[in-house]
Amino acid sequence: MTPADPPDPIQDAALAAQLLLIAPASFGGMALRGSSPARDLLVQAMGESGAIRKLPGHIDDERLLGGIDIAASLSAGRPIKQSGLLAEAKGGLLLVPMAERMGDAIAGRLAQALDQGDISLILLDDGREPDDSPPASLMERCAFHCNLTHSRAATPINLTAKTALDLGAVDPLEDEALEALAATAAALGVHSLRPLLAAGQAARAHAALTGRRVPSQTDLAVAARLVLAPRATQLPPAEEHQQEDTPADPPQDHGDEREDTDSKRPDQTLDEMLVEAAAATIPADLLAQLAKGQAPRKSSGSGSGQRRKSGVRGKPLSARPGMPHGGARLALIDTLRAAVPWQAIRRREQPGAERNAILTRKDDLRVRRFEEKAARVTIFAVDASGSAAAARLAEAKGAVELMLAQAYVTRSEVALIAFRGDNAELLLPPTRSLTRARRALAELPGGGGTPLAMGLNAAREAAISVRARGRTASLVFLTDGRGNIAADGAPGRKQAKEDAEAAAKAIAREGIDALVVDISARPGPDAPALADLMQARFLALPRADAKSLHGAISAMQPARSAA
Repeated sequence: MTPADPPDPIQDAALAAQLLLIAPASFGGMALRGSSPARDLLVQAMGESGAIRKLPGHIDDERLLGGIDIAASLSAGRPIKQSGLLAEAKGGLLLVPMAERMGDAIAGRLAQALDQGDISLILLDDGREPDDSPPASLMERCAFHCNLTHSRAATPINLTAKTALDLGAVDPLEDEALEALAATAAALGVHSLRPLLAAGQAARAHAALTGRRVPSQTDLAVAARLVLAPRATQLPPAEEHQQEDTPADPPQDHGDEREDTDSKRPDQTLDEMLVEAAAATIPADLLAQLAKGQAPRKSSGSGSGQRRKSGVRGKPLSARPGMPHGGARLALIDTLRAAVPWQAIRRREQPGAERNAILTRKDDLRVRRFEEKAARVTIFAVDASGSAAAARLAEAKGAVELMLAQAYVTRSEVALIAFRGDNAELLLPPTRSLTRARRALAELPGGGGTPLAMGLNAAREAAISVRARGRTASLVFLTDGRGNIAADGAPGRKQAKEDAEAAAKAIAREGIDALVVDISARPGPDAPALADLMQARFLALPRADAKSLHGAISAMQPARSAA
């Protein structure tokens, strides 16, 4: 099978599901990305093989963990406990729809249950952008990550016949096998111990699945492919070294090479074989990112801004102990729930208390919490120097107007900085007003030298100012990355380059989300090097118009639908 005709990803996903069903507590679960019929068929097959409970999207701590049934307790005059969903799903599978939208509080509860071995998760990831992902704490604990976005499978999947296997009957991995898996993880940039332990368990489970007592090289290759390859953050250099060191031998027949991994060349070590097997199955989209030196980035915020706690408005969260003052509201039900278990003891302490009264203390008080999303401010820093300034400024103006047209939908604002001559100027402060933006952009100047360092510093200061007001800042630089004016306004390319590099590193230290767009007629190496120093994304658009620039910026930013 050629790279142009890769195997359907449902094959590896079904194999991972079989291994998960053998020992759910050992693997923690699996993440299934991409809404497709194939994913629905796989979930259905797993439900036929074992009990699956579904996690509601807006579940609270009472339903998740269990606790006191307030109505029953008030009627009976004594605490009445009710079981939670985690207790009901103990020993089985818990299906989590839209896991990419899960809050940190629920993720923490589930992570604790996974550490105790009570449940195993099936995370359904419907994120559309690369940055959309379930919480990292759960992804770390789920052994298998499967992307079924491009799967075209439509036939039912049968997993019931191969799940009743004893993993304890398989011998533990030998030192050589463990060292080979560790070398593979290091070559792929997987530095956590959890995936390495899960890969070892996957090799043993695959051996049990195929009726072997001693895990073989085939089992290790499957483990590396299913557990380590989807987590790769870098490309292994093994292929390049192999091409340099291999002598020019006559071509040989390799027709049976794919039938069994054990039939590899005798001069190939075990760790080299595992690295090659894992690298060959890295998804194409991930492979493209790794080839550019860009590891997958995970975002805790949505396209409309970072999440922040609030006591007044937003998405409801679990209540917390506290006094209802300073705008915080009393959570009555949660307060009663905290007070009910202590009624018998308190009545003995206060024998004269009214019979039907609920005796509360200060420690029982709970206040409501909400999570609201901060506004996102996209700061354009435009190189307005040189003969191409008119084209760049026209594209920037158009992109600003297109983004402002969506401002009320995405709760976003736009600012504009232009750098030219010997200074950088904030032409448009953060705003949602399309009328104000058009008026400010109408007479935007252009021409002169390129004070790149000044533009970078001005954008960084603007982003810090935006953050200080509780908003999320994103920087978009439209430049070719070549400056000729230093940070102090003096001309000179050498000093200008050093100052620009220092300014880019300062942006990286602040951790500001940034994008460098090279829209010069002939893109060179300067803009990508600037993006690397800034730890920013890079995009080359030599013939960009306002619409394509706006689309590129929207795609590169972590964009989720505002709920």
